[in-house]
Amino acid sequence: MTERVRVAVVGGGQSAEHEVSRASAASVVRALDAVKYEAVAFTVGRDGVWCDAEGRPFGASQVASLAGALHALSTCEVALPLLHGPLGEDGAMAALFELAGLRYVGSPPRAGALAMDKWATKLVAEAVGVRTAPGRLVTAADTVVFERPVVVKPVAAGSSFGVRLVRAEAELRPALLAAFEHDDRVLVEHVVTGREIDIAVLDDPSGTPRTGPPLEILIDGPLFDTATKYDGDATFVVPAHLSAGESTALADAALRVYTALGCRGIARVDFFLTADGPVLNEVNTMPGMTEASQLPKMFAAAGLSYPDLLDHLIRAAG
Repeated sequence: MTERVRVAVVGGGQSAEHEVSRASAASVVRALDAVKYEAVAFTVGRDGVWCDAEGRPFGASQVASLAGALHALSTCEVALPLLHGPLGEDGAMAALFELAGLRYVGSPPRAGALAMDKWATKLVAEAVGVRTAPGRLVTAADTVVFERPVVVKPVAAGSSFGVRLVRAEAELRPALLAAFEHDDRVLVEHVVTGREIDIAVLDDPSGTPRTGPPLEILIDGPLFDTATKYDGDATFVVPAHLSAGESTALADAALRVYTALGCRGIARVDFFLTADGPVLNEVNTMPGMTEASQLPKMFAAAGLSYPDLLDHLIRAAG
């Protein structure tokens, strides 16, 4: 019998997406093919302490627990980091694995850092001909005057934490304060009117990226915020009902941004489809990965089951 591959599945983390990440990790552990893989679960606490599958810390402090976790990681052949947001998806976890010499699923450190920074992502996208919403980068020292409806969001955060739609002057300051709770840099962007379409990108075995069926997000309210993302009120339509031209434009834009950022393995590229074509919203280098999450749903619609998607990712790990 062929020996199973030991896969380190890492969830949790110190970002606001801690619980979302733990849900992704638990789902992956359950779904991995037990004939091929032995899942070794790790959880990074909100305090940065690493714990084993039973919730036992590897050490009494952050440093001690990381040292213990690295010893346990050395028994694994590949890592599947499912941390979302800062100190995980932003390249930090990829850098740790590279320093440890451990193969891992997902984008390398530079791509993770660029994609997590929404301002940097906008600059890269515009440079390769992909439109983004007009906006500005602000800090707490800047003065922001209400001139038109805007969306206020932290530069580096996920799951729409700290994101607010501002339609009146009185809403601007509370929105800025909410965003600054998550980051010291904030984006203030013009509101874009269009259909919300997500494009999943997956590297094939040769490393060439391909896209999955597009997914459209349908909501009753004006903003796909944190509550709407996780309370079940949103409807996902996959494949989205698009013309051939629209599908081609979205896929082309997604691949251009994915390549320009230097992404690897997998990503979800989110757009607004306007009357004038796609407008990039953001890029997720490690999106939600439960079976009910958007990206697995997209590839399931293409005939790639959730366990097979995970198998594909692990076999293609860098």
